[in-house]
Amino acid sequence: MDQINNIQVVPCTSSNHLKPFRVHYSQNGTKKSWDFMRTHESVSILIFNTTSHCFVLVKQFRPAVYVCEWDKSKPSPGEEKKEGEEQAAPEEEKEKEQEAEGEGQGKGEETEEVGSAPDLPPASAGVTYELCAGLVDKPDLPLEEVARQGVLQECGYDVPVAKLRKITSYRSGVGVTGAKQTLFYAEVSEENHVGVAMVEGEAEPREGEVVKVPLHEAMTFAYDESLPKTMPVIFSFVWFHNNMSPKYKISTNV
Repeated sequence: MDQINNIQVVPCTSSNHLKPFRVHYSQNGTKKSWDFMRTHESVSILIFNTTSHCFVLVKQFRPAVYVCEWDKSKPSPGEEKKEGEEQAAPEEEKEKEQEAEGEGQGKGEETEEVGSAPDLPPASAGVTYELCAGLVDKPDLPLEEVARQGVLQECGYDVPVAKLRKITSYRSGVGVTGAKQTLFYAEVSEENHVGVAMVEGEAEPREGEVVKVPLHEAMTFAYDESLPKTMPVIFSFVWFHNNMSPKYKISTNV
């Protein structure tokens, strides 16, 4: 597991991937507005290894997930106030005397030190299981080629474009981005494994750990809430169970 430290949450004034906007519109005569982000479309790939009869996923640290878990671990404002009141109780009369004498200078000022959160959750709180994926950030590149490069770079399998099967496309993050993602299916074998490779235009290999989920454990894995995962993982496992598992004559434990 990667070592994650020195975490700081700061305002984002510019980004290469996200651009915030506000749209104004009228709906049934009522004026409304909505804040959203423009981002790239993407592809994701369900990879099935026919040699070992397992799915190939990517496990990686997601800062957004981690911050959500961090926020959940913080005490609520009411709890903070209660704790503050309990701690201040023995000093209450002394503070009143100071106020009466005009010695309460600086009272009420709030300061926050960087890194003052004492109970950071472990880095594993921000780790999710995902399908291999890639951004569609090159307009002239076919989606199948984006998917092929993603499989090679993230999981180390060299899959011909002709062997990629499109399953469907859908909208993700409809309340924030509304970006389109296209889902592919790819069958690989150990003969296709050439190792994680750099793709032209990338500065460095993508982060993430390749993990394998045995076919007979797939549906149990999909619905295990203790294993954080994206919706495409669950959907694609169900799709495989309904469309492909009879071919391999192996139960997926539904």
